[in-house]
Amino acid sequence: MEYKVEHELALQAELGECPLWSVKEQKLWLVDILAPAIHRYDPASGELESFALPEEVGCIGLREEGGLIAALRSGVWLLDEQCRPLRKVADNPGEASKSRFNDGRVDHFGRFWCGSLWEPQDRDGGKLCRVDSDYQLHVIDEVKISNGLAFSPDRRWMYHSDTPHGVLYRYPLDPDTGEHGPREVFRHFDAQGGQPDGAAVDSEGFYWSAQFDGGRVVRVDPATAEIVDEITLPVRWPTMVAFGGPDLKTLYITSSRENRTEEELATYPLSGDLFAVRVDVAGVAEPCFISLEK
Repeated sequence: MEYKVEHELALQAELGECPLWSVKEQKLWLVDILAPAIHRYDPASGELESFALPEEVGCIGLREEGGLIAALRSGVWLLDEQCRPLRKVADNPGEASKSRFNDGRVDHFGRFWCGSLWEPQDRDGGKLCRVDSDYQLHVIDEVKISNGLAFSPDRRWMYHSDTPHGVLYRYPLDPDTGEHGPREVFRHFDAQGGQPDGAAVDSEGFYWSAQFDGGRVVRVDPATAEIVDEITLPVRWPTMVAFGGPDLKTLYITSSRENRTEEELATYPLSGDLFAVRVDVAGVAEPCFISLEK
């Protein structure tokens, strides 16, 4: 189908990432990794709140008791409603001087998944991690740049991409316990069409992937791994998507202007901004991180 892409917010983020819709607040959270800040945006009023942070913030998740759980360069932190650090609950499992967290979200079992990237890019030094309700961090796999974490609505699959390798993986999940099985290759992407970046899954189980350097978002069939639809964007470097709005049928899309030349930015002046697209299929409400502490 033909989609209408709205220029939602002139954020001009260095590296916009991790859009996250709060059903309770009816607001969109998102981050700028490299100009470290967390933003909270109200589409109804246009109000934008920005909270600066002392270090790069890769991804965030809502917490059941309020506030956020966030993966910063130094590790995983609990933040209050104004994004003030409360305490660190886990260290960065990599070498923090050369790796930082990137993509992540909370799963249907209330656990926080966060992946990192290895900045020298000379080996697969990024790590896919899971933080459980007791705040224990477990390293699940190693990648070059961790991205694309998303979970099927039936709790049976977790998706995860390694951007430079152009591969989308999936892991089988026990729908009752959330325990994962071995990862399998689900799809390879042609680099000419972009590299798989951040993603979200809709209520029908289809996987929506931002194609970095491809200027588009694609919808992938969970049964065949084929691309069945796409949204063409006015920027070349989309980074992640999230379903939001009162009916969860607005797809929000973040983007990047990191390391772009003056010529590239002249061609794509909206790079780093936030976009919104109305879609026919609703997303799934983002779960909250559940802590054993009460």
